[in-house]
Amino acid sequence: MDLHGVAVEPALERIYGRVPTDGALVRLRGDASSRTYYRLHVSTPGATTPETAIVMHLPEDPSRSDEGTSRSTGAGRPPRDDLPFLTVHALLEARGVPVPRVLDVDLPNRVVVLEDLGDTTFEARLHATPRAEWPALYAEAVDLLAALHERCDAPEPDQLVYTRRFDAPLLRWELDHFREWGLEALYGPLEPRARERLDATFDTLAERLAAAPTGFVHRDFQSRNLMYAPSGKLTVIDFQDALIGPTPYDLVALLCDSYVEVDGALTDAMLDRYAAARALSAAERRQFHETFWRLAVQRKLKDAGRFVFIDRVRGNPSFLRWYAPSLVYVGRALDRVPDLAPLRSLLARTVPGFPSDCATPTHFSRTEE
Repeated sequence: MDLHGVAVEPALERIYGRVPTDGALVRLRGDASSRTYYRLHVSTPGATTPETAIVMHLPEDPSRSDEGTSRSTGAGRPPRDDLPFLTVHALLEARGVPVPRVLDVDLPNRVVVLEDLGDTTFEARLHATPRAEWPALYAEAVDLLAALHERCDAPEPDQLVYTRRFDAPLLRWELDHFREWGLEALYGPLEPRARERLDATFDTLAERLAAAPTGFVHRDFQSRNLMYAPSGKLTVIDFQDALIGPTPYDLVALLCDSYVEVDGALTDAMLDRYAAARALSAAERRQFHETFWRLAVQRKLKDAGRFVFIDRVRGNPSFLRWYAPSLVYVGRALDRVPDLAPLRSLLARTVPGFPSDCATPTHFSRTEE
């Protein structure tokens, strides 16, 4: 069996009592993660062991976060030797949140073996379903999110999630990430006065969001990070960057999803559904809606910049096509936040076609430098 250079034998020995020679390890399609995934197929697995499993191969530094989690750990947090994926997994599993089972952990060889949930993501189910039926699918996802937040809001002081915060510096850093990659890398440096105005707007936006009510945040609760297990249960993955942050953040990831076009009416209906599930008062709902749209501006700007960064720094152009859809969501959110009108004007002057007719950035070749 070709193991692709992954030292998976010790894990397989523990799971199967042997290293299967009647199987295959197949690399799965890559994404923006620094982790590498493989599907293990075993022809004769035995009565109590799985026929397939997912092998997650970690980067050289297993604690490394793909989204800059080190910027969100908060001042004075002591260093940790644990793996965020496993730490957050243990929390979610203990709180009754559906997550894939961990079958084996071999940190010296940077290998974690997981239950194979199959290939049906929430995104795939949406694209295979008529839009008229989307409200039922989104209702299931929103109900899962409301339950996740309810179960995980009670802190455990020494648990990793509750020592990390989506604070003003992190929110601000993500906005700078957009300015650097989503604006200036594509369209050139801003004029000094425009940069000054943008910085002031971003400062105010980050500070206001950081002052909003907080709770458990998955951080990337979007259509590619929800999967239907073989049982049909909607299951949460890619949760290793969870932290404490503004409450509506996960709903922004779900309802302003770069990979799926969610219309405004469905968004509003799902916001109301979540608010009802969490028993928010009328005043809390008003603040929740306002924070949601401000977060939508922040999150989708970050996403647009991130997609360019992944191309230019990691050499992966496959996410560039989601740059323009991200900015469509920014435009929609800015319609709901009138005091950010100067930001809309700057983006309209700087980004051709903003917000509804932006071009897809071209792949950046190192030979162009």
